[in-house]
Amino acid sequence: MFIKDNMYKLAFLVFLLSSLSAVAQRVSAPAQSAPGEDLVEIIKSDELEIINENGVDSRRVINGIFKHKGAFLHSNLAIQNINTNVIEAYGNVKIVQGDTVTVTGDTLFYYGNTRMAIVSGRKTVLKDQKRTLTTRKIEYDMAAGIANYRQPGRTVDEENILTSQEGFYNTATKEFTYYKKVKLVNKKYTLTTDTLLYNSLTKWSDFFGKTKIVNKDGTVLGTKGRYNTETTQSSFSTRTTVDNETYTLTADSLAVDGKTNNGQGKGNVVIVAKKDNTVLNGDEGYYWKDAGFSKIFGHAYVRNVVSNDTLFIRADTLYSYENQRDSTRKLVGNKNVFIYKSDFQGKCDSITYNTADSVIRFFQKPILWSNDYYQMEADTITAFLVNNEINRMLLRGKAFVITEDTLVKQYNQVKGRTINAYFEAKNALKQVLVDGNGESVYYAIDDKQKMIGLNRVICGKMNLQFEENQVRRIAFIGKPDGQLIPPTKIKPQERQLDGFNWRIGDKPTRGKTMWLE
Repeated sequence: MFIKDNMYKLAFLVFLLSSLSAVAQRVSAPAQSAPGEDLVEIIKSDELEIINENGVDSRRVINGIFKHKGAFLHSNLAIQNINTNVIEAYGNVKIVQGDTVTVTGDTLFYYGNTRMAIVSGRKTVLKDQKRTLTTRKIEYDMAAGIANYRQPGRTVDEENILTSQEGFYNTATKEFTYYKKVKLVNKKYTLTTDTLLYNSLTKWSDFFGKTKIVNKDGTVLGTKGRYNTETTQSSFSTRTTVDNETYTLTADSLAVDGKTNNGQGKGNVVIVAKKDNTVLNGDEGYYWKDAGFSKIFGHAYVRNVVSNDTLFIRADTLYSYENQRDSTRKLVGNKNVFIYKSDFQGKCDSITYNTADSVIRFFQKPILWSNDYYQMEADTITAFLVNNEINRMLLRGKAFVITEDTLVKQYNQVKGRTINAYFEAKNALKQVLVDGNGESVYYAIDDKQKMIGLNRVICGKMNLQFEENQVRRIAFIGKPDGQLIPPTKIKPQERQLDGFNWRIGDKPTRGKTMWLE
């Protein structure tokens, strides 16, 4: 009887162990289906239900908290697939990763084997210590620390509000990448672009596509470049324009200091001063806004539009100084200067032009032409403009004036220490006053428009009156020494004063002044 009872007990124990083994096999089966992967752990729940359907083991968790790789997952309801290590969670979803990143939403799909979390809802939010990203759906690769969204999103930090249609955020490096209708707004400026890479640690933004930066001092338009949200410095590697109330600066590459609005451009630089219609062109240029000062060089030339006529000045280097009180301007050209205007042209080594008094000064052996009939040379020449036309020219030091007499096909000439040349309408030469060491050669014409002879006169001071490119009257102050040479007795060498050099072929054209020839 004792043996029989023991046999019954042994049979019951074997049955019990077999049943527990079967249950244990069902529970531990998911770990075998995903070798090497850690199963997401339940650390708290109000209710827990273990379900087995069609060979799939799962857990139904109410108000649960899961833990995986140092991150915590919260929800009102969660279904955990033991076989695939995937969690579907609903209601008050929250992911807490360390003490830096929190993601909240309405729905969560978490793939434990890859640590990919997909959170969605009416308002899905990712927060770190300094910023908040809000959108409808966030895909968060928790292993790499990279979150992305493909629906309109909004990122807010202490200084900026950034919106875009799509975006990526690297929670480790604090780098953002935004796509489509990107807009960055802070107290100092607004930036819009197609693609923006923003590093919140360095404060540098790299942008691609049509870009616009607007602040209280102006606007920057470009397609590729960098902008620092803290220092407001920017650099652009494609053709870009800076536009404000006083000027525009355009170049193939550009660097701008947002605090001072000073700019540096390289490659086909164009600086436009809005208040006085002055345009500077060159290969490289600088602009200092507060000083109203511009410098441009390399194929440099300036255009100044006054009364529907344009004055062109070309030089190796050009400087522009703005008088901010009255918006007048002083232009300075240095080395190899060409000047072109519809009614006069010239060459010299350096030049200044002041729009306040419409005075142009030419230095170091300048030579000027007015139309095709007048040539003037001296050590320095000053041109006085009235209503945008030459009114007077003052020639100092070795002054020499040549006019072509179209009737006799010869040249009238006057030279002296100082010469004042006066002009009338359409830049016609009206009067020439010579003061000091005066010499002249001019052709005398009678009332029948026939040449009487050639006058050669030496006198300290002279007053010559011109009409239709011919000398009509002349007055000598002092004791002139001269002679009238009959037409038949004029020798070739007597037709010219010492230093005569008719250089009409050197006269600059508009194209040459603009570096087009």
